[in-house]
Amino acid sequence: MPPIKDRFIISSKAIVCQDVDLKGDITIGPGTVVHPKATIFAIAGPIVIGANCIIEESVILVNRKKDIMKIGDDNLFEIGCRVEAPSIGNCNTISTRARVHHTARLTDYCVIGPGTLLVPEEDETLEEYTVVYGAGAERRTWSGRGKVQEADLRNKHLEYLREMLPKFNRLRTTADMAMSSPGMGVR
Repeated sequence: MPPIKDRFIISSKAIVCQDVDLKGDITIGPGTVVHPKATIFAIAGPIVIGANCIIEESVILVNRKKDIMKIGDDNLFEIGCRVEAPSIGNCNTISTRARVHHTARLTDYCVIGPGTLLVPEEDETLEEYTVVYGAGAERRTWSGRGKVQEADLRNKHLEYLREMLPKFNRLRTTADMAMSSPGMGVR
């Protein structure tokens, strides 16, 4: 297997801590916050992360397929989750220590509960407002009630992180990207 070429395109409005492990062809959209110790590996194909996502500590995002792994806007990846889904819509929450296999695709407003293992045997796309929870990956449909409050809470969370992370962590800068490797840049 040929070596993976690193190419990072990080929006100038994104907050990406310096000790994030990035490998491969990765694009990070405006307003997205990536905590320290997160891992984003584009092993076979590129990963494109939308705007205003929150990627917390110890999160692992992996693309093992040659196709683009597309992550939409306003998603929350909580501490220690691992996601290999090739497509994630907008406004989803992958909770603490949850695992999402490469055979699953998420649309919008889906929630994967804490510690839940979502491993469909065949390719499966979760419908909007699907909640997957528990050891048996049980499912229910969320009514959507409270989504405005959820969005407001997530925006406050982003504001807080944008203010606090730079105070206590080193961030990746344009100079860091230029020194690391050619083909990297900040938009």
